[in-house]
Amino acid sequence: MRTFSRWLLAVAMVFAGLSHLFWGRKEFQAQVPDWATEIVPLDKDAVVVGSGVAEILLGASLVALPRERRRVGTILALFFAAVFPGNVAQYTEHRNGFGLNTDRARLVRLFFQPLLIAWALWSTRAPRP
Repeated sequence: MRTFSRWLLAVAMVFAGLSHLFWGRKEFQAQVPDWATEIVPLDKDAVVVGSGVAEILLGASLVALPRERRRVGTILALFFAAVFPGNVAQYTEHRNGFGLNTDRARLVRLFFQPLLIAWALWSTRAPRP
């Protein structure tokens, strides 16, 4: 079950990364909070491209580096935690995107981030004996 879950997460990450680079690029730019470009000296497009590349690499690493899966899972969990403030900003700034066009929908989304973190950690750990 963990292997299937890890592969599913890998596919989801690569898909999400590709969407950052291609068909969803403009919509992702609209979701980058203004303060993010003040913290790092990048424009919103560069933040979207960088996060897309990171998602593709992390997703591919979940499959291509089986001996490093625990480390990759930890890095992926940290990545999910790092982007969480952007999700909070989308909620607090009432920014629409990807069907999240109500405060309720944006709020519900926030509760999924801890689940993604748990998924990354659980799917990359060996089961306990």
